[in-house]
Amino acid sequence: MRVSKLPSEHHVKRNPHGNFKEVESSRVDWRQEGSWTIYKTKNPDWKPGQGSNDDGEWKNHKHIPIDPYQDGRPATFNYKLLISAIIPRPIGFVSTRSKDGSSTNLAPFSYTQVINHDPPIFIIGYAGGFDKAKDSLRNLVDSGECTINIISEHYLEAANASSVNAPYGVSEWALTGLTPMECQDVKCSRVGEAVFSVEGKLLETKEYESRATPGKRTGVLAIIEGVKFWAREDALNEEQNQLDTNVLRPMARLGGITYARVSEGVEIPRPEWDEFKKDAEPAGLAKPKADGQ
Repeated sequence: MRVSKLPSEHHVKRNPHGNFKEVESSRVDWRQEGSWTIYKTKNPDWKPGQGSNDDGEWKNHKHIPIDPYQDGRPATFNYKLLISAIIPRPIGFVSTRSKDGSSTNLAPFSYTQVINHDPPIFIIGYAGGFDKAKDSLRNLVDSGECTINIISEHYLEAANASSVNAPYGVSEWALTGLTPMECQDVKCSRVGEAVFSVEGKLLETKEYESRATPGKRTGVLAIIEGVKFWAREDALNEEQNQLDTNVLRPMARLGGITYARVSEGVEIPRPEWDEFKKDAEPAGLAKPKADGQ
Protein backbone atom coordinates (compact mmCIF):
# COMPACT_ATOMS: atom_id res chain seq x y z
CA MET A 1 0.00 0.00 0.00
CA ARG A 2 1.46 3.36 -1.03
CA VAL A 3 1.69 5.95 1.72
CA SER A 4 1.53 9.52 0.42
CA LYS A 5 2.75 11.17 3.61
CA LEU A 6 6.45 12.00 3.37
CA PRO A 7 8.49 10.07 5.98
CA SER A 8 10.77 11.73 8.50
CA GLU A 9 14.21 13.01 7.58
CA HIS A 10 15.72 9.83 8.98
CA HIS A 11 13.83 7.74 6.41
CA VAL A 12 14.25 10.14 3.50
CA LYS A 13 18.04 10.05 4.05
CA ARG A 14 19.00 13.21 2.23
CA ASN A 15 22.36 13.19 4.00
CA PRO A 16 24.55 10.59 2.20
CA HIS A 17 27.29 10.78 4.84
CA GLY A 18 27.72 8.90 8.10
CA ASN A 19 29.04 11.56 10.48
CA PHE A 20 28.41 14.79 8.62
CA LYS A 21 30.40 16.97 11.02
CA GLU A 22 33.55 14.93 10.39
CA VAL A 23 33.09 15.28 6.63
CA GLU A 24 32.31 18.98 6.92
CA SER A 25 35.41 19.65 9.03
CA SER A 26 37.64 18.30 6.24
CA ARG A 27 36.33 20.81 3.72
CA VAL A 28 37.63 24.20 2.68
CA ASP A 29 36.25 27.14 4.64
CA TRP A 30 33.52 29.31 3.13
CA ARG A 31 35.05 31.61 0.48
CA GLN A 32 33.89 35.14 1.24
CA GLU A 33 36.20 36.91 -1.18
CA GLY A 34 35.76 36.99 -4.92
CA SER A 35 33.35 38.74 -7.23
CA TRP A 36 30.59 37.83 -9.64
CA THR A 37 32.13 36.67 -12.89
CA ILE A 38 30.39 36.41 -16.22
CA TYR A 39 32.07 34.00 -18.62
CA LYS A 40 31.69 33.36 -22.28
CA THR A 41 29.61 30.34 -23.19
CA LYS A 42 31.58 27.20 -23.98
CA ASN A 43 31.08 27.92 -27.66
CA PRO A 44 30.64 31.68 -28.19
CA ASP A 45 30.81 31.15 -31.93
CA TRP A 46 27.81 28.79 -31.92
CA LYS A 47 25.84 28.90 -35.14
CA PRO A 48 22.24 27.86 -35.83
CA GLY A 49 21.89 24.13 -36.26
CA GLN A 50 25.11 23.19 -34.41
CA GLY A 51 23.23 21.61 -31.50
CA SER A 52 25.02 20.71 -28.32
CA ASN A 53 28.59 21.73 -27.52
CA ASP A 54 29.80 18.35 -26.23
CA ASP A 55 30.63 16.87 -29.67
CA GLY A 56 27.76 14.41 -29.33
CA GLU A 57 29.03 12.90 -26.07
CA TRP A 58 25.40 12.60 -24.90
CA LYS A 59 24.86 9.91 -27.55
CA ASN A 60 27.28 7.62 -25.71
CA HIS A 61 24.91 7.32 -22.75
CA LYS A 62 21.52 5.65 -22.89
CA HIS A 63 18.62 7.04 -20.90
CA ILE A 64 16.63 5.04 -18.38
CA PRO A 65 12.82 5.30 -18.36
CA ILE A 66 11.49 5.56 -14.82
CA ASP A 67 7.90 4.71 -13.94
CA PRO A 68 7.01 6.86 -10.91
CA TYR A 69 4.50 4.20 -9.85
CA GLN A 70 6.63 1.14 -10.41
CA ASP A 71 5.86 -1.66 -7.94
CA GLY A 72 8.07 -1.39 -4.89
CA ARG A 73 9.17 2.17 -5.64
CA PRO A 74 8.52 4.37 -2.57
CA ALA A 75 6.93 7.77 -3.17
CA THR A 76 9.97 9.31 -1.48
CA PHE A 77 12.12 8.12 -4.41
CA ASN A 78 10.16 10.39 -6.76
CA TYR A 79 10.42 13.18 -4.22
CA LYS A 80 14.20 12.85 -3.93
CA LEU A 81 14.68 12.42 -7.68
CA LEU A 82 12.62 15.49 -8.53
CA ILE A 83 14.20 17.80 -5.96
CA SER A 84 17.65 16.74 -7.19
CA ALA A 85 16.66 17.42 -10.78
CA ILE A 86 14.45 20.51 -10.70
CA ILE A 87 17.08 23.00 -9.51
CA PRO A 88 17.64 25.85 -8.75
CA ARG A 89 14.95 27.99 -10.48
CA PRO A 90 14.32 25.73 -13.38
CA ILE A 91 13.80 26.70 -16.97
CA GLY A 92 11.08 24.50 -18.38
CA PHE A 93 12.20 23.64 -21.91
CA VAL A 94 8.79 22.57 -23.16
CA SER A 95 8.13 20.45 -26.23
CA THR A 96 4.58 20.24 -27.57
CA ARG A 97 2.77 18.82 -30.60
CA SER A 98 -0.69 19.56 -31.95
CA LYS A 99 -3.21 16.74 -31.77
CA ASP A 100 -3.06 16.13 -35.54
CA GLY A 101 0.73 16.34 -35.60
CA SER A 102 0.80 19.29 -37.99
CA SER A 103 2.49 21.65 -35.52
CA THR A 104 5.33 21.27 -33.04
CA ASN A 105 6.92 23.76 -30.68
CA LEU A 106 10.00 23.90 -28.49
CA ALA A 107 10.40 26.84 -26.10
CA PRO A 108 11.91 27.71 -22.68
CA PHE A 109 9.72 28.82 -19.76
CA SER A 110 11.13 30.20 -16.51
CA TYR A 111 7.70 30.09 -14.88
CA THR A 112 8.09 26.37 -14.27
CA GLN A 113 8.22 24.36 -11.08
CA VAL A 114 7.50 21.00 -9.47
CA ILE A 115 4.91 21.35 -6.70
CA ASN A 116 4.13 17.77 -5.66
CA HIS A 117 5.69 14.32 -5.88
CA ASP A 118 2.75 11.92 -5.36
CA PRO A 119 1.49 12.30 -8.00
CA PRO A 120 4.31 14.25 -9.70
CA ILE A 121 2.74 17.63 -10.49
CA PHE A 122 4.36 20.46 -12.47
CA ILE A 123 3.17 23.95 -13.27
CA ILE A 124 4.00 26.13 -16.25
CA GLY A 125 3.05 29.78 -16.49
CA TYR A 126 2.25 31.24 -19.91
CA ALA A 127 2.23 35.00 -20.47
CA GLY A 128 -0.96 36.30 -22.08
CA GLY A 129 -4.40 34.76 -22.25
CA PHE A 130 -5.98 32.12 -24.45
CA ASP A 131 -6.99 34.80 -26.94
CA LYS A 132 -3.33 35.44 -27.75
CA ALA A 133 -1.93 32.00 -27.01
CA LYS A 134 1.30 31.06 -28.76
CA ASP A 135 2.00 27.67 -30.31
CA SER A 136 3.19 26.02 -27.09
CA LEU A 137 -0.01 26.70 -25.17
CA ARG A 138 -2.26 25.99 -28.16
CA ASN A 139 -0.57 22.64 -28.74
CA LEU A 140 -0.69 21.75 -25.05
CA VAL A 141 -4.42 22.44 -24.78
CA ASP A 142 -5.12 20.75 -28.15
CA SER A 143 -3.21 17.52 -27.45
CA GLY A 144 -3.18 17.47 -23.65
CA GLU A 145 0.49 16.46 -23.70
CA CYS A 146 4.02 17.87 -23.45
CA THR A 147 7.52 17.09 -22.33
CA ILE A 148 9.44 19.23 -19.83
CA ASN A 149 13.21 19.12 -20.33
CA ILE A 150 15.83 20.55 -17.96
CA ILE A 151 18.41 22.81 -19.65
CA SER A 152 22.06 21.96 -18.98
CA GLU A 153 25.29 23.79 -19.78
CA HIS A 154 26.13 21.61 -22.77
CA TYR A 155 23.21 22.86 -24.85
CA LEU A 156 22.54 26.32 -23.44
CA GLU A 157 23.19 28.13 -26.71
CA ALA A 158 20.80 25.88 -28.61
CA ALA A 159 18.08 26.15 -25.96
CA ASN A 160 18.36 29.93 -25.89
CA ALA A 161 18.12 30.03 -29.69
CA SER A 162 14.68 28.40 -29.50
CA SER A 163 13.29 31.63 -28.04
CA VAL A 164 14.00 33.53 -31.28
CA ASN A 165 10.97 35.35 -32.77
CA ALA A 166 11.08 33.33 -35.97
CA PRO A 167 8.20 33.55 -38.48
CA TYR A 168 5.18 31.34 -37.86
CA GLY A 169 5.73 27.79 -39.10
CA VAL A 170 9.54 27.74 -38.75
CA SER A 171 10.74 24.70 -36.74
CA GLU A 172 12.65 25.37 -33.52
CA TRP A 173 14.09 21.86 -33.75
CA ALA A 174 15.79 22.70 -37.07
CA LEU A 175 17.00 26.13 -35.93
CA THR A 176 18.62 24.77 -32.78
CA GLY A 177 20.00 21.51 -34.13
CA LEU A 178 18.65 19.69 -31.07
CA THR A 179 17.50 16.09 -31.33
CA PRO A 180 13.83 15.05 -31.02
CA MET A 181 13.57 11.67 -29.28
CA GLU A 182 10.51 9.41 -29.09
CA CYS A 183 8.62 9.16 -25.82
CA GLN A 184 6.62 6.23 -24.45
CA ASP A 185 3.39 7.74 -23.11
CA VAL A 186 3.06 10.98 -25.11
CA LYS A 187 3.35 11.72 -28.83
CA CYS A 188 5.47 14.87 -28.63
CA SER A 189 9.26 14.51 -28.56
CA ARG A 190 11.66 14.90 -25.67
CA VAL A 191 15.02 16.63 -26.12
CA GLY A 192 17.70 13.98 -26.60
CA GLU A 193 20.43 16.23 -25.23
CA ALA A 194 18.56 16.76 -21.94
CA VAL A 195 19.93 14.87 -18.94
CA PHE A 196 16.46 14.82 -17.35
CA SER A 197 13.06 14.95 -19.06
CA VAL A 198 9.46 14.45 -17.99
CA GLU A 199 6.58 13.18 -20.10
CA GLY A 200 3.51 15.15 -19.05
CA LYS A 201 -0.28 15.04 -19.33
CA LEU A 202 -2.31 18.23 -18.95
CA LEU A 203 -4.67 18.15 -15.95
CA GLU A 204 -6.17 21.61 -16.09
CA THR A 205 -5.53 25.25 -16.93
CA LYS A 206 -6.48 28.48 -15.23
CA GLU A 207 -6.54 31.85 -16.94
CA TYR A 208 -5.71 35.01 -15.00
CA GLU A 209 -7.08 38.50 -15.41
CA SER A 210 -5.12 41.71 -14.93
CA ARG A 211 -5.68 43.60 -11.67
CA ALA A 212 -4.61 46.84 -13.28
CA THR A 213 -6.69 46.45 -16.45
CA PRO A 214 -9.89 44.52 -15.70
CA GLY A 215 -10.93 42.33 -18.60
CA LYS A 216 -7.39 41.89 -19.92
CA ARG A 217 -6.16 38.29 -19.78
CA THR A 218 -2.53 38.28 -18.69
CA GLY A 219 -1.56 34.71 -18.01
CA VAL A 220 -2.44 31.03 -18.06
CA LEU A 221 -1.37 28.46 -15.51
CA ALA A 222 -1.03 24.92 -16.84
CA ILE A 223 -1.06 22.07 -14.32
CA ILE A 224 0.64 18.95 -15.64
CA GLU A 225 1.10 15.45 -14.24
CA GLY A 226 4.43 13.74 -14.88
CA VAL A 227 3.75 10.22 -16.14
CA LYS A 228 7.27 9.14 -17.08
CA PHE A 229 10.76 10.35 -16.21
CA TRP A 230 13.84 10.04 -18.45
CA ALA A 231 17.26 10.31 -16.82
CA ARG A 232 20.70 9.93 -18.41
CA GLU A 233 22.36 6.84 -16.98
CA ASP A 234 25.61 8.55 -15.92
CA ALA A 235 23.63 11.06 -13.85
CA LEU A 236 21.40 8.54 -12.09
CA ASN A 237 22.25 6.62 -8.92
CA GLU A 238 21.63 2.89 -8.50
CA GLU A 239 18.34 3.36 -6.67
CA GLN A 240 17.09 5.75 -9.38
CA ASN A 241 16.16 8.38 -6.80
CA GLN A 242 18.94 10.95 -7.17
CA LEU A 243 20.63 12.86 -9.98
CA ASP A 244 24.26 13.93 -9.88
CA THR A 245 24.31 17.73 -10.09
CA ASN A 246 27.80 17.59 -11.57
CA VAL A 247 26.42 15.68 -14.57
CA LEU A 248 23.10 17.51 -14.77
CA ARG A 249 24.84 20.93 -14.60
CA PRO A 250 21.53 22.80 -14.78
CA MET A 251 21.22 26.38 -15.94
CA ALA A 252 19.12 28.82 -13.91
CA ARG A 253 17.20 31.78 -15.22
CA LEU A 254 17.84 35.16 -13.63
CA GLY A 255 16.54 38.60 -14.55
CA GLY A 256 16.85 40.24 -17.94
CA ILE A 257 19.07 38.24 -20.29
CA THR A 258 21.11 36.69 -17.46
CA TYR A 259 21.55 32.99 -16.83
CA ALA A 260 23.38 31.42 -13.88
CA ARG A 261 25.59 28.37 -13.70
CA VAL A 262 25.30 26.09 -10.68
CA SER A 263 29.00 25.87 -9.84
CA GLU A 264 29.10 25.96 -6.02
CA GLY A 265 27.06 24.29 -3.35
CA VAL A 266 26.69 23.89 0.40
CA GLU A 267 25.53 20.83 2.37
CA ILE A 268 23.58 21.42 5.58
CA PRO A 269 21.55 18.49 6.96
CA ARG A 270 18.04 19.27 8.15
CA PRO A 271 18.12 18.89 11.95
CA GLU A 272 16.31 16.19 13.95
CA TRP A 273 14.58 17.56 17.04
CA ASP A 274 16.00 14.93 19.44
CA GLU A 275 19.50 16.22 18.71
CA PHE A 276 18.55 19.84 18.11
CA LYS A 277 16.85 20.26 21.48
CA LYS A 278 20.04 19.36 23.35
CA ASP A 279 21.29 22.84 22.54
CA ALA A 280 17.96 24.62 22.12
CA GLU A 281 16.41 23.76 25.48
CA PRO A 282 19.34 24.70 27.78
CA ALA A 283 19.58 28.03 25.95
CA GLY A 284 15.92 28.76 26.59
CA LEU A 285 15.02 28.68 22.89
CA ALA A 286 12.34 25.99 23.06
CA LYS A 287 9.59 28.51 23.73
CA PRO A 288 5.88 28.14 22.97
CA LYS A 289 4.59 29.98 19.95
CA ALA A 290 2.99 33.37 20.48
CA ASP A 291 0.76 35.50 18.26
CA GLY A 292 2.75 36.82 15.33
CA GLN A 293 5.85 34.78 16.19
